[in-house]
Amino acid sequence: MSIPCVEDLFWYVAQNVVGKLGFVDCVIYQANDAQTDLTQAAAWGEKNPFGRNIINPLVIPFGRGITGQVAQTRKPVIVDDLLSDLNYIPDTQPARSEICVPLICGGRIAGVIDSEHPEIGFFGDAELEILSTVAAMTSAKLELLAETGRSQRRYEDLVVAHTQLTRETENRKALEAKLFEARKQDAIGRLAGKFAHEFNNLLTVIAGNIELLELDSPEVGSQETLQDAKTASERGAQLIRDMLAFAQRTRLVQQTVDLNAKVIAFCEECDATLSRGVVKVLAKDIWPVSVDPTALENMLLALTLNGVEAMDTDGVLKITTENVFHTLAEAPNFPSDLTPGRYVRLSITDEGRGIAPELLEQIFDPFFTTKTVGEGTGLGLSMVLGVMRQSGGTVAVHSAVSFGSTFDLYFPAIPIATE
Repeated sequence: MSIPCVEDLFWYVAQNVVGKLGFVDCVIYQANDAQTDLTQAAAWGEKNPFGRNIINPLVIPFGRGITGQVAQTRKPVIVDDLLSDLNYIPDTQPARSEICVPLICGGRIAGVIDSEHPEIGFFGDAELEILSTVAAMTSAKLELLAETGRSQRRYEDLVVAHTQLTRETENRKALEAKLFEARKQDAIGRLAGKFAHEFNNLLTVIAGNIELLELDSPEVGSQETLQDAKTASERGAQLIRDMLAFAQRTRLVQQTVDLNAKVIAFCEECDATLSRGVVKVLAKDIWPVSVDPTALENMLLALTLNGVEAMDTDGVLKITTENVFHTLAEAPNFPSDLTPGRYVRLSITDEGRGIAPELLEQIFDPFFTTKTVGEGTGLGLSMVLGVMRQSGGTVAVHSAVSFGSTFDLYFPAIPIATE
């Protein structure tokens, strides 16, 4: 019962079963799947002096010789005198009598057990009953091995099916989460757009009346009060512009630009504002992109200020550019909402405190901020995401607590002109 495979079974039967019954030799043939040939699979006795190894195993077609006849008819045979039998195929050591019984498993010929003897008429009913019993037990074990193999394959198929089902379930949940996020962003965007337009109308009236009051009130105190009101209205107008950017309803004036040149100019203008230098790693032969220059400057300013605020005084801020080609094969290395194609990736990296994993999914939500009251509107990152998506790209963030953050902006490259 502990024999693990067909090969071990045949050798065990030949050597440890038939070999202990007083037979001179034993050869077990195994049938092929096509049921056309028998091949020596195990042997015992003088015909197999090499232990568990058959040199040049004999192949016998079904129907040829006594062994082939037994495989074809599926009936056992005893031959009293081989020299008088027309089906006998002479061996290197001629025998005079032979007994041959089939191995039948699952309605198919699994093989044949064959034994020969140098004496005429050596085999009788007793030997036939014994060898038939051995053949029946061997066939039963073959059935068990076959069922074990089928069970193993069924188990492996179930494991594969379970793995596929788990993967599909995870993919479905991920798609549902993305759909929910997209619907949420769309709903918030529409709300923000409607609110921004309505509130902008109110700010227009307020700003216009402030300008009229400035002309009518020359007093110093009144001018200071009006200036405060004017500053507040301007800040409100900027909030409206940021909300419209998030809602992807900003009127962008797209221009073909060199991101390297824009980064260099931005860093030169903001050295004093940032109170520290910026490390620039700019790729050569950068692809041109189409973007609104003013929106680009606002995004750079928002991200660099966030990076500076997240770092200590000795922290390093780095801006890099790189040409990247997004293919389906490399999809796991790119944001899921980015379509395949040519992009220029602009990355802003800080060495700050990083962002906690549970906050990463919220940082682009409008009005979400980790700053204290009065220090931030929570619209900076929302504005960046809205502009990037409206421009045909996207933004991704990689962050670890205490190790800083990197914001990757993907700008679609200008298509190569065809001649």
